[in-house]
Amino acid sequence: MIDDLWYKNAIIYCLSVGTYMDADGDGVGDFKGLLRRLDYLHGLGITTIWLMPFQTSPGRDDGYDIADYYSVDSRYGTLGDFVEFTHGCKQRGIRVIIDLVVNHTSDQHHWFKEARRDKNSPYRDWYVWSDKKPANANKGMVFPGVQKSTWTRDKEAGAYYFHRFYDFQPDLNTSNPQVQAEILKIMGFWIQLGVSGFRMDAVPFVIATKGANVKRPTEQYDMLRTFREFLQWREGDAIILAEANVLPNTDMEYFGRDADRMHMMFNFHVNQHLFYALASGDSRPLAKALKATKPRPASAQWGLFLRNHDELDLGRLTKAQRDTVFNAFGPDKDMQLYDRGIRRRLAPMLGGDRRRLELAYSLMCTLPGTPVIRYGDEIAMGDDLSLPERNCARTPMQWSTEPHGGFTKSDRPAIPVIDKGPYGYQHVNVAKQRRDPNSMLNWTERIVRMRKEVPEIGWGDFAIIATRDPAVFIIRYDWRNNSVLFVHNLDEKPREIAFAVGLPDDAGAQLINLLAEDHSHADKRGQHRVVLEPYGYRWYRVGGLDYLLKRSDVDGGAARGKKHPG
Repeated sequence: MIDDLWYKNAIIYCLSVGTYMDADGDGVGDFKGLLRRLDYLHGLGITTIWLMPFQTSPGRDDGYDIADYYSVDSRYGTLGDFVEFTHGCKQRGIRVIIDLVVNHTSDQHHWFKEARRDKNSPYRDWYVWSDKKPANANKGMVFPGVQKSTWTRDKEAGAYYFHRFYDFQPDLNTSNPQVQAEILKIMGFWIQLGVSGFRMDAVPFVIATKGANVKRPTEQYDMLRTFREFLQWREGDAIILAEANVLPNTDMEYFGRDADRMHMMFNFHVNQHLFYALASGDSRPLAKALKATKPRPASAQWGLFLRNHDELDLGRLTKAQRDTVFNAFGPDKDMQLYDRGIRRRLAPMLGGDRRRLELAYSLMCTLPGTPVIRYGDEIAMGDDLSLPERNCARTPMQWSTEPHGGFTKSDRPAIPVIDKGPYGYQHVNVAKQRRDPNSMLNWTERIVRMRKEVPEIGWGDFAIIATRDPAVFIIRYDWRNNSVLFVHNLDEKPREIAFAVGLPDDAGAQLINLLAEDHSHADKRGQHRVVLEPYGYRWYRVGGLDYLLKRSDVDGGAARGKKHPG
């Protein structure tokens, strides 16, 4: 039934414990503070919280340099605090997924300390070593311009170790069966403490072969099935959401053609073309990207997002497309990062234009997949470009006009709250927007509620409706004899558009606006004529509001060529 695969119609909210709320006054967010904010998240309507790393870490890469997988960093609290948090989420019907960072560890992890100390240590083969610096050491860096090599000599070990990321993050030898067994233990540990799944970091690197003699890495896709099988036995509805920025022709290798690998993947391909559409006003490359990523198993799902805690990676676009996005959203050099992306938050990228913000989020919520919202974007938080690299978009949540935005009682938060300019906490905060019925926060609550009422997006098949105007994007979903249709104007000028719904007989004669009262009725030719304001959007349900009475118990209808009852 509809709730069997909870991730198909979820609303995922991504946050960092350390930047959400500080309850003990040390300047760093913690689980006690997060627990106190669960009612806010429940009111917002999110169904799933995705937590960035919170395990013990030196904190040189925002927690992605983990020194102990079976712990909570003392700055954030204890394992007991974590269990109280997951229990509080369960009481409110909210699931928790956490980052699974197993491509690499911190160089302070005891595994690496043992590996570097003794060549005969059982942990030596848990990492990737070379007696000589490999010839390709200056290639394959994840952070070009910041990172200078993928191989670093360790004096204590007397050898070079491989690191796809920073030099303080040595790569695990994930081909080693002992390492794979340990990854399963890590997953089992957190599942036991109330977690419903994992966002697996850097999946293509996790499954790739590694070594000094590896000139072209081979992806070990069977490893993904091993992870999946373990989860299904331990917790039947636990999931893995894969971070895999890969080309569409390899998507099915990650999902598994028999749906036996990753449950979900972030759709980076669509994300990049979505930003090109927003920058250019041309929806055609976006439509092409959606069609390219359409194939997937019935039980698999895409994760759709606008911004996340990393840079906006534009590496899959053509140079001309990439330049268009740079010029529109990140024209200054200090707004760009790693020669491929933009490091800003969404609101300043779109010039603080409320119309464009709504358009962007309306698009994200109506594209095929599960929406993923970044903390603070519901109130249109800004960024602090004076902070290095990606930290500029990782500033603390702005709760009120209290000092430091109500984030902490400390005089010195670990990361400064934005306190200057139009995005300062004095102007942009939850408390102020809660009292304003027309605020971005209240609009987001409303759009989240409505998105949960159109399961056709998460479950149904989609068709893109052709238009003669590339600035107008129309998509329709069909599921269980019900259909919904969404129209977006990507241009700064108003548009008048005529289109047919594309369903048999008179099934598409009536379109009921889900967000306003301007419904649409087809003319004698079966055409709808809609006038869209600049950056305007429409959410339509096809047919009348008795659609629930017409919903079938099994999928069928128009998607399979049968008469649609409308």
